[in-house]
Amino acid sequence: MIEPHAPAPPRATPPWAGPARLPVRPGTGRVFVLACVFVCAACGLVYELELVALASYLIGDSVTQASVVLSVMVFAMGIGSLAAKRLRWRAAAAFGALESALALVGGCSALALYAVFAWTGGWGGLWVSGPRCLLVAFSLAIGLLIGAEVPLLMELIQRIRRQDAGGAVADLFAADYVGALVGGLAFPFLLLPLLGQLTGALLTGTVNAVAGAVLVLGLFRRDLTCRARRLLLVANLVVLAVLATAAVLVDDFERAARQAVYGDDVRVAVQTDVQEVVLTGGTGRIPGTAGRPLALFLDGRLRVSGRDERRYHEALVHPAMNGPHARVLVLGGGDGLAVREVLRHPDVERVDVVELDEEVVRLARQDPALSELNSHVYGDARVHVTTADAFGLLRGAPTAAYDVVIADLPDPGITASTKLYSQEFYGLARRVLADDGRLVVHAGPVASRPRVFWTVDTTIRAAGLYTAPYRVGGRDSGFAAGPDRTAGPRRAPHDWGFVLASPATRPPLRLDPRGPRPRTLTQAKLTADARAAAVTRIGGLPVSTLAHPRY
Repeated sequence: MIEPHAPAPPRATPPWAGPARLPVRPGTGRVFVLACVFVCAACGLVYELELVALASYLIGDSVTQASVVLSVMVFAMGIGSLAAKRLRWRAAAAFGALESALALVGGCSALALYAVFAWTGGWGGLWVSGPRCLLVAFSLAIGLLIGAEVPLLMELIQRIRRQDAGGAVADLFAADYVGALVGGLAFPFLLLPLLGQLTGALLTGTVNAVAGAVLVLGLFRRDLTCRARRLLLVANLVVLAVLATAAVLVDDFERAARQAVYGDDVRVAVQTDVQEVVLTGGTGRIPGTAGRPLALFLDGRLRVSGRDERRYHEALVHPAMNGPHARVLVLGGGDGLAVREVLRHPDVERVDVVELDEEVVRLARQDPALSELNSHVYGDARVHVTTADAFGLLRGAPTAAYDVVIADLPDPGITASTKLYSQEFYGLARRVLADDGRLVVHAGPVASRPRVFWTVDTTIRAAGLYTAPYRVGGRDSGFAAGPDRTAGPRRAPHDWGFVLASPATRPPLRLDPRGPRPRTLTQAKLTADARAAAVTRIGGLPVSTLAHPRY
């Protein structure tokens, strides 16, 4: 609550706001304070971005997570600023204690959030909401501490040399905003690629603690009692020791957390510029897998399971191959499994694969289990790979260049995939199709998210294509594969939904009579799958566009 107060008499200053006793000249002291403002602002924005990034990765839906973190933090910053009014009479000591707490909470926030997700995510019940609750708690705590910084720093800079309030605020905010710019750029271009989220947060906390300690124990040490100096020194040493210990053990922590999430047979774990790629299991010939099926995780979501991948890829590819299919474009599918099914048709002349993450393609070529699963398709001269964004590539592709376009893309509910399920995207796909060509789209599960599935169908039809939706069951539900990482195995989808489309007329849902016989899919099953999907139809759904996504 904002407290009413009478304006202070001219030139009157509170007894605790007298000139500070500095070991340096006032001008140098102001430079030190503004430098600390710069560092604290940079650290504060890194904490904020780290929470947004980690929450988007662990929980999903980056728009929602960013909105929660930003709104809660801004609200908490206002409360923290009000609360700091009561600490101005001991601004130096309060700021030192504040920075120690912020360094500890902010530096360890990523570790704590990841630990809760890894070790409690599969417990079910109330524990499913654990990461979300902890995200809000950290956003609130960090926001309160960041909000309290500015009033205390304002008090300290005024104690060095008093000036008009407008000038002091301008100096303080200039350093604050420039620091925020540096922190905002350092996180994606320096900390995240070089150190990762966990180590980056720990380093940020260390810098935060050192900056606060240097300012208070160095510049304003004469304003502190002996007891306050000892307490702040001990607190900072404890915080630095905790952060240093965590940094030393962070690799062991990551391995243990990864095993808790993925199991004990993680063979490959790579953080690329695009996503985290994890391979587990394999074949009996790979040591340590004990014959467990291969699983490919992208950003923690199950993308390929050796238990059921053939059911998915046969249902995705073979209905679209009923008709001319000399030229095939595969969007996504860098694992090579959709290409494997395409190449089972001997009259295919060329397959173009567009994959955003070149590391996925490298693993598909070189990993013994994954390359065996995809039948070593990247050794076939007909297969050509382009590392690019599917949307951008379609914009530059020639008209009527392909007989078949296969969109083997992530779930439409994942924010990063939303533009690949938009009316504009399907319009581009329609342009590159031949007049009698077919487009097939993985549209997410039908049973658990029917609105999403039928929104995809509505959007494809809005792009001028005729559609034939269908689904296939038998999906391995051992790990959440959709946009919500915290859903848990019990709420994981049990089917896949697909939409087959054509620019000329509604495509028949039939298998190519001259093509290879799929192992898991028959014509009778395909017909039944189409009927099962039709029962769930939801009409009147709005179209998803780039400007107005509906997923």
